[in-house]
Amino acid sequence: MDSDSPTQAQSKQLQTYTYADFFNPETYGQHAVKVASNVCFGFFVLTVLTFTVIAVTYQPGDPWLQSSKSMTQLMTVSRNATFKADETVITTGEDTIPLANGLPPAINSSQVDAEVSFAQKHGDCELLGPINCSDPGVLFAIEKYNLQTFRSLDFYNYRFPVRGSADNECDVAWKYRSSKDGSPRMYRDFRRYVLAVKDTCDYHVKKMGDWHSGLNARPMKRHRSDNSTLGVEVGVDTVNDGLLNMTENAFHSVKYLYYERGGDYCKPMSQYMWSLLCAMGEARYLNRTFVLDLDICLSASNNYIGKDHSAKDEPHKDFRFYYDLEHLRQKLSVIDEAQFLKDWRSWDSKHGKHRLQVREIDYRTTPMELKNERSNVIKRTFREPEPNNYWFRVCEGEAEKVIQRPWELVWKSRRIDDIVLAICGKMGWDYDVVHVVRGERVENKALWPNLDADTSAEAIARKLDDIVIQGRNLYIATNERDEHYFDKLRGKWKVYTLDDFKELWSETSEWYKETKELNGGVPVEFDGYMRVEVDSEVLYKAKKRIETFNDLTKDCKLGLGSC
Repeated sequence: MDSDSPTQAQSKQLQTYTYADFFNPETYGQHAVKVASNVCFGFFVLTVLTFTVIAVTYQPGDPWLQSSKSMTQLMTVSRNATFKADETVITTGEDTIPLANGLPPAINSSQVDAEVSFAQKHGDCELLGPINCSDPGVLFAIEKYNLQTFRSLDFYNYRFPVRGSADNECDVAWKYRSSKDGSPRMYRDFRRYVLAVKDTCDYHVKKMGDWHSGLNARPMKRHRSDNSTLGVEVGVDTVNDGLLNMTENAFHSVKYLYYERGGDYCKPMSQYMWSLLCAMGEARYLNRTFVLDLDICLSASNNYIGKDHSAKDEPHKDFRFYYDLEHLRQKLSVIDEAQFLKDWRSWDSKHGKHRLQVREIDYRTTPMELKNERSNVIKRTFREPEPNNYWFRVCEGEAEKVIQRPWELVWKSRRIDDIVLAICGKMGWDYDVVHVVRGERVENKALWPNLDADTSAEAIARKLDDIVIQGRNLYIATNERDEHYFDKLRGKWKVYTLDDFKELWSETSEWYKETKELNGGVPVEFDGYMRVEVDSEVLYKAKKRIETFNDLTKDCKLGLGSC
């Protein structure tokens, strides 16, 4: 039984022959061809099987059977979209663009130390007498104190200190910007400082007042140069977003791009802005003045007040409530639609003829076809059913490669930013933020099964114990409308929510007065979208950020299975 059977012997002989023959140089070509053919055949069989499985199992949706809402969601999704469908945080151009060159150098500690050293007194000095606020040493001491206190701010300019309400107080206004800001915007604050004189006869700050406490250093109210009466105080640069008047000759010498109102009106703000950026991108491409409709509609989805609040679409909101028209006009030629139509009708009726040549088109005419258009006005109409009445349809197809959406033009309103600066100032520009998304999402257990429990006050407190130092300023950016929901956190941290700063949009505030004037004398509600804008900017300027869907819960931001 030890000897091999004839079959086994033949097999061994064949195997031995095959291995030996394989390494024979004379058989290399034959075996290489055989191996290559086997590999190719195997790949072919695998490919055929793969495509067969896909063809059998794949069932594409019928676009004609999709609901209007589904089509809207489909059409508004873009791989390059700047404004996302999720609006729990609102990102605009100033939040992410690289800082523009040309800013003056900020005041630094070395410069201030040199100034303090130069201003030190020698010899006898009055240690207990009134503080001479005009003494250069006072300003240098305040500059040094600010640099040590506000490490996240850049300072650019100080006014001369003036006397406060007591002999040891001085009020000072200064120009600054947050070092985390992407924009070159500068702002003013004016504060009251309590000072004393050291034994070495140099000044030092004993105490600083709250944001805008230095009333004697408050800059005077100024009026704009466009003959309108609306001005601002509190030291912030004048918001110059009034309507501009044009002479008749100037009006008729300009070429315009005019978008008729389409289906984007009253859609969520993310879709409206995506469409508006398409229109402005085309205006820039065609080198035409864009006719901007300042009348926008706030979608009910952007105005969450609470689960017991029945939100409705709110038309006739002013663009300037939410966005910075002044900055937009500095970067793109823009004319207000109401003023445009008024001047057009007025001057046409005056002469009894139509002086402006108008070409009416819909979204099917590409921007490239209009590059050499000579008509004074290119008017795009959007009169078809959804989704063909959306402005962003103009930028689809081949136009997508040509039209660049100028999202850097859209900044949040200066009036909104003033509220943000006040909140940051009241927290000493030294705070952390926890972003708590609740609202209607906690009711939808199918998409967010854990969100409600994970964002309870107790769960948040346990999570923050390992992240935020006890006693820190903690701002809660949230759409939870129960004012007492986060009370259990107030013992460990100095907790703030947006509702703790209601005086900033109350009837006595500058925001209230200015928006009321913009609105034709009718008071303006501080709505849900404004709240998210403020929360977003406070979040961006925080030292530490804790997010709902990255830190507090494992649920996906856009619902189950979307992570």
